[in-house]
Amino acid sequence: MTPLFDTDVQELKYKVLREVASLTLEDRLTPQNTMTIAERIIPDDAKPTMRCCIYKERAIINQRVKLALGGDARNPNVVEVLPVACDECPVDGITVTQACRGCIAHHCMNACPKDAIRIVNRHATIDKDKCVECGRCAQACPYGAILRLERPCIKACKTKAISIDPDTQKAKIKLQKCVSCGACVYQCPFGAISDKSFITKAIEIVKNSFDNKVYHTYAVVAPSIGAQYANITAEQVYEGILKLGFYRVEEAAWGADAVAYHEAQELVEKGFLTSSCCPAFVSLAQKNYPAVAEHVSHNPSPMAMMAQAIRKKDPTAEIVFIGPCIAKKFETLYTQTKNVVDCAITFLEMQAWFDAAGVDLHALQGVKLTSSSSYGRGFARCGGLGDAVAEAIKEMGNTEFELKAVSCNGLSECNAALLKASKGVLKENFIEGMACDGGCIGGPACLSHSQKNKLQFAKYEKMDAARTITDAIGQFDMPDNG
Repeated sequence: MTPLFDTDVQELKYKVLREVASLTLEDRLTPQNTMTIAERIIPDDAKPTMRCCIYKERAIINQRVKLALGGDARNPNVVEVLPVACDECPVDGITVTQACRGCIAHHCMNACPKDAIRIVNRHATIDKDKCVECGRCAQACPYGAILRLERPCIKACKTKAISIDPDTQKAKIKLQKCVSCGACVYQCPFGAISDKSFITKAIEIVKNSFDNKVYHTYAVVAPSIGAQYANITAEQVYEGILKLGFYRVEEAAWGADAVAYHEAQELVEKGFLTSSCCPAFVSLAQKNYPAVAEHVSHNPSPMAMMAQAIRKKDPTAEIVFIGPCIAKKFETLYTQTKNVVDCAITFLEMQAWFDAAGVDLHALQGVKLTSSSSYGRGFARCGGLGDAVAEAIKEMGNTEFELKAVSCNGLSECNAALLKASKGVLKENFIEGMACDGGCIGGPACLSHSQKNKLQFAKYEKMDAARTITDAIGQFDMPDNG
């Protein structure tokens, strides 16, 4: 059987979320019961598998439980450090390894601008008092014997929002620089950085509708759903979501179709534009490139666009977004989207909810999907948004405007494009900003990033390939998918 998760960190996080979901569904979510979650996951006769003893492992689980219940209310960030879990990774910056051959060319020493390298006993050594971590010696070494050793969380963070507390040696996150992309969450090998969960809120939204008689509950699902399971279709997942008690389940891909069309119109009108779909990218532009931020599309994200369409037809709607994105939690808490989307959870949280509710996706037949086009579904991959905007311009009948799009694959490329735009040297007229490598299918809260999952997504994207964007946005009538 294909593994459901990439890592054991995801597995542990899932177990905690499943326990919390079960207690919520059973109306037993009390402080006393949550305190016993660690003992249920790690019983007294268990042997430590991750840390020095089961008591430290339990302490970490207790911190995970706190995050599963919404985290520290005093901390506005959706990403938090679990102090007990942080391993205080012992890294030494620029380091000479045993691969040093003691060559006589001394490229490393000659490249150092601070005279920090000396050859001792035919082996390069670095004077840490002089070294400024520029890395030129590592680049110069013909053997690759000099490495830059960084903490995984710091290496993963492309906005330099993570630093090390000099007193505790624990990681800390600077809110002013963090864009909630979640790269650190996925890359930390100890799972010491995690996102706050709102799974209890999502479950309560459904429960308090009393079988959708008080109000109607809607799940808006990101198009990257097609990449979550190697052997389960999106149609089966949608039926599973309905079995959780939702009134309807809708593809955010329809919102993507609408966004592509409206962004195409805005781009033709203004001549230069950046996408507004990825909240981490938008936050990056707003925090670091204010001169470019004014060119961010005024259109909402596909999630918000879909939610607006639902509320227009059903004012009683309560809407939960489900996707691979931690930044969507930030979007639903702190941007205008909070007025149309009530809660955001991840695919990992969705799976925990499925299992807590006893929903077996393999046993389901699947339901008919809504009226999205392949272009809307393609938003989940890097380049898909640009393809959709190009198609929308074509469908508008505009033959004069020439789209020159740069599709940014990850925050490093986003930074590069935004920097060029801020200096007026960007040749392209449209920036597609994707904070995650590969796009949303590479999101930090995906269940898996395997090749099989990507192949499954390719099948999902190509569904309804004959349907145009214009057809898709003209056919949203919320047909029965039950």
